[in-house]
Amino acid sequence: MELLAEEGQISVAGMVLEYRLIGAPPSRSSTIVMLHEGLGSVSTWGEFPRRLFERTRASVFFYSRAGYGASPPVEPGLPIDYITRHALDVLPKILEAIGFSQGLLLGHSDGASMVAAYAGNIADPRVRGLVLMAPHFCVEPETLAEIRKARRAFETGNLRQRLARYHKYVDTAFRGWNDVWLDPRFATFNLREDLARISVPMLIIRGDGDRYGTHRQVHMAQEICKGPLETLLMPDCGHVPHREKPAQTVDAIARFYQRVLPERTSKSQPKT
Repeated sequence: MELLAEEGQISVAGMVLEYRLIGAPPSRSSTIVMLHEGLGSVSTWGEFPRRLFERTRASVFFYSRAGYGASPPVEPGLPIDYITRHALDVLPKILEAIGFSQGLLLGHSDGASMVAAYAGNIADPRVRGLVLMAPHFCVEPETLAEIRKARRAFETGNLRQRLARYHKYVDTAFRGWNDVWLDPRFATFNLREDLARISVPMLIIRGDGDRYGTHRQVHMAQEICKGPLETLLMPDCGHVPHREKPAQTVDAIARFYQRVLPERTSKSQPKT
């Protein structure tokens, strides 16, 4: 297997996806694989991946899904079940392509839902833990209300201009996500059965002021999950903990990482 460069493209499942890697190749290092939010991309993560690397010394791999960032879209666009489709049809091929050997899956918003769907359906011994930031396990009225606001801001405000800084195919990126969530058929989206099958340790991080849902998402996981579950509910924080409360978010993830991968952590720390 060819070693991954620090940034580039990988071809999987008929898609060409941009990626970045901080640290050693995933075949040689414990790795945190990150899945972005509904309107996210490689670049929207900002300094968060490097901060994680500096705290954990784990490699960090992150990529843009098809149609997001610089990753070309694929026809016919996002299907109604795009969350589970990506989790079950695309993510396994990505992990295989990068030589993922052991580590965490970390997701934000839609990415967190994909991580949960993966872990709830695929028994992968390489995955030692999950970090879910602002996850969606079901559709709430509060979520749909914010997504409708986003549509208005995209059509009549400056949201399109702001998103164009991060997405080469900005209309495809926004319409794909927005149209699916507001499609009446998407109302049945629910990861209750998936959560019941997750056995690996999980950390859920959510802001008290997250307008894209309620703490019902956390309560659902607490009610259903059988494996070890930790939760961090942040005051004065909205939908994006890693941007709004970066120090606390990185600290919580680093401590979780050290608990679920103690041997890898001690070996990877620099000598003093």
